[in-house]
Amino acid sequence: MRQIVILSGKGGTGKTTVAAALAHLAAQEASIVMADADVDAANLELVLAPTKLEEHDFTGGKVAVIDPELCTVCDTCAEVCRFEAISPHPTPWPPPLSQRWERGGGGGGAAGGRVRVDPITCEGCGACAYACPVEAIEMREQADGRWFRSQARYGPLLHAHLFAGRGNSGKLVTLVKNRAREIAMEECADYLLVDGPPGIGCPVIAAISGADLTLLVTEPTVAGAHDLERILGVARHFRVQAVVCINKYDLNPAKAEEIASWCAEGGVPVVGRIPFDQTVTQAMVQGKPITEHSDGAVTEELRRVWARLKARFDLC
Repeated sequence: MRQIVILSGKGGTGKTTVAAALAHLAAQEASIVMADADVDAANLELVLAPTKLEEHDFTGGKVAVIDPELCTVCDTCAEVCRFEAISPHPTPWPPPLSQRWERGGGGGGAAGGRVRVDPITCEGCGACAYACPVEAIEMREQADGRWFRSQARYGPLLHAHLFAGRGNSGKLVTLVKNRAREIAMEECADYLLVDGPPGIGCPVIAAISGADLTLLVTEPTVAGAHDLERILGVARHFRVQAVVCINKYDLNPAKAEEIASWCAEGGVPVVGRIPFDQTVTQAMVQGKPITEHSDGAVTEELRRVWARLKARFDLC
C-alpha cells in the first residue's frame, strides 16, 4: 500500500479539488481508501457524497467540573487558572438552564457567590483540581468532535468534525489517519489517499507522518510561493518525498514560472500545472470531482499528474 498525502501551505489553493480528482482517477485502476484529515474544515465529503456507516465521539481532552456541594467559593481555582476560565458568578442561583457555565456552590467568596467554569476556555490542564483545598473539582472527559467511517463511490472514506473552539486537532487527525490505514491494510488496498489540512502546524505533522509521498498544491501568488516554501520545509524535515502542483497557473504565468524555477533549483519536481476553469466550480456544485464531470483541459492535466505520481513510486 502506498500512502499519498495532499497538502498545501495555505488554504484555498484547490487541495481538495485535486484530492477528489485523484481519488476518482486512482479508483478506476486500483483499490483505494480515502481520509479527510482537514478536521477543522472537512469538505471532501461534499464532493464525494459518501454514505455514513459509523459515527463515533472523539474525546481529545478534559474539562473542569465543580461540585456545588463541596465548593466553598474560596476563589483559589480562579487564581491558579492561567487561562482565565474560572470566575465568580454573582448572579442569582440557580442560573437559567440556557447558561453554559459549570456551577459551584457553598458559602463565602463574592456576594451571592458561585463559581463558574467556561468549558470552551478551559484547557483541561488540571491546575484548579490540584489546587482546590476541598477537592471540589473533577476533571472530566468531554467530546471534542466526532469521526466517521463512510462509503464513497470510490471506496471507504474516513473523516471527522472537530467542534468549534476545541483543541487536539492533531490527535483527531492521527485517529482518522490510523483508522484509514487499518482499513486499507485489512482490504489490501493499493493506495491510501489523504486530503490533509492546510498550514504547517500539528495537524499537518500528524497528516504527513508515515507518508510515502506528499503532493503540495500551490497557487501562483506571493502568499502561495511563501507558504509552499514553509510546507516543503516540513516535508523535508520528516524526510517525505515531495512533489508540487501549481493550480490555476495561467492566472499569473510569471509567478507560476518563478515557482517552477525555484522548485527546479531545489530539486523538487513540478508534476502539474492546472489551468483555471470555471467548470471546476460547476463540478463542485454538482458534488463531483472535475475528472468525473468533464474531459476538459483541467481533467487532462490531472490525469498527467496522476500518471507522474505513479511513476514516482516506480522510481523508489
